[in-house]
Amino acid sequence: MSEPSCRKNGVLMHISSLPSEFGIGTLGRQAYAFADFLNKSCQGYWQILPICPTSFGDSPYQSFSTFAGNPYFIDLELLAKDGYIKKSDWENENFGDDPCRVDYELLYKSRGKLFLKVYQNFIKNIPEGFENFCSENKYWLDDYALFMAVKDEHGGEPFCRWEDDIRRREPQALEYWEDKCKERVIYYKMLQYLFFKQWKELKSYVNSKGIKIIGDLPIYVAADSADVWAEPEQFSLDEDLNPIEVAGCPPDAFSKDGQLWGNPVYDWEYMKKDGYRWWISRLKKCLEIYDIIRVDHFRGFDSYYCIKSGEKTAKKGVWRKGPGIEFWKAMKNELSSLPIIAEDLGFLTDSVRKLLKRSGFPGMKVLQFAFDSREESDYLPYMYEKNSVVYTGTHDNDTIIGWTKTAKAKDVAFAKKYLRAKSTKSLAESMMTAAMASVSDACILTMQDLLKLGSEARMNTPSTIGGNWEWRMAPDADLSQAQEFLKYNTVLYGRADRKEFDYAKETDS
Repeated sequence: MSEPSCRKNGVLMHISSLPSEFGIGTLGRQAYAFADFLNKSCQGYWQILPICPTSFGDSPYQSFSTFAGNPYFIDLELLAKDGYIKKSDWENENFGDDPCRVDYELLYKSRGKLFLKVYQNFIKNIPEGFENFCSENKYWLDDYALFMAVKDEHGGEPFCRWEDDIRRREPQALEYWEDKCKERVIYYKMLQYLFFKQWKELKSYVNSKGIKIIGDLPIYVAADSADVWAEPEQFSLDEDLNPIEVAGCPPDAFSKDGQLWGNPVYDWEYMKKDGYRWWISRLKKCLEIYDIIRVDHFRGFDSYYCIKSGEKTAKKGVWRKGPGIEFWKAMKNELSSLPIIAEDLGFLTDSVRKLLKRSGFPGMKVLQFAFDSREESDYLPYMYEKNSVVYTGTHDNDTIIGWTKTAKAKDVAFAKKYLRAKSTKSLAESMMTAAMASVSDACILTMQDLLKLGSEARMNTPSTIGGNWEWRMAPDADLSQAQEFLKYNTVLYGRADRKEFDYAKETDS
């Protein structure tokens, strides 16, 4: 991270989980209000999940492009302010009946209609900055916009089912489809222009409050993505451009079949010969969007688990050697600054630990993993080092209150004793306080835990389909207690200026 010696605190809250009247969190009013909440709570970080367009399954870790922004996050009120749409255009749209859940099917239908109206107004008076935006982002935008336009023409079918010539990007086919989908290509470029315009304005506001945004970079990309279609040589594919092997995790205590992610793995030999050009472009883009990057599945750079394409589970897989420290040396040579958090969770070998140490990046510590009553855990706070980031849980964990009901009784009892929690009910507050009190330079708490919510607010359950990535904060949620708790403990444990509070006065009272 950019400030390894500076103790700070932050909150994990994805954009989609913000309240709004538009069926999903957006880059509008509520995002600015959340930044204000963080500022008043003395927070230094706002961590989010990937902001790329979600594909089938609605996971931000399976996207149509690693470079593009999610059009669902474009705020309609801001579009109205810019004259692209009117309030009357969306007043009768159905965005879903539950303000605490995202209905992605309804979003797909409603946003499609509304964005067409936006396009009709946009094309009449194209803003001056649009041409510059398209030029500056040409290296990914042209391929993404054409990919999405051709996908629409094929009823949303994955590109592996397109005609052979366009699937293989033969020059005549590209020319034909670019002409046929001319308006649709501009439409998709427009959406990206509008997204990044709103994002840039929001990020500027967040940064002005002394808050840095931690973004999330999935190690892999989706098989059906503009990334694979545009540069298939970067991936391990067969002659028909289908994955030879796919990524995943082997069976463990959490999943007897392992995790079959389905992403194509990289052709690391080709990437090395190519000077890791694709990765350099990817990280450069991320550093434009975020202040700090959490690199998902960092251990995959040391060794990665592959499953033969077509397998139904991840049981039959092999470990292959990743690019190692030479990859990160190449990145540092090209990028002067690498403010990175390494997601180093899971099965760690000595070589993975060595790679993390040589990289200098802080790893992650998750308190929920600390209380396995059967064995000693590296996740207990007294095992931490300063160059680390402590979490109570991640987007793949249950909430703390949910965990107390689903974890083994012995584990919960151990957590209560270790954290000196007076009751199971108070465990959430005790665990968050312990995280903030730890030596880790950075501490990230989830918004669900701060609101003391149960399993109904869980963001994702790995290896399950449906019901994930849907949680949203209630529009009438009372943040006053969370703000007071955050501010008090953030200051108390040296993660903000102690001048904020007069502790002696508070003790006397």
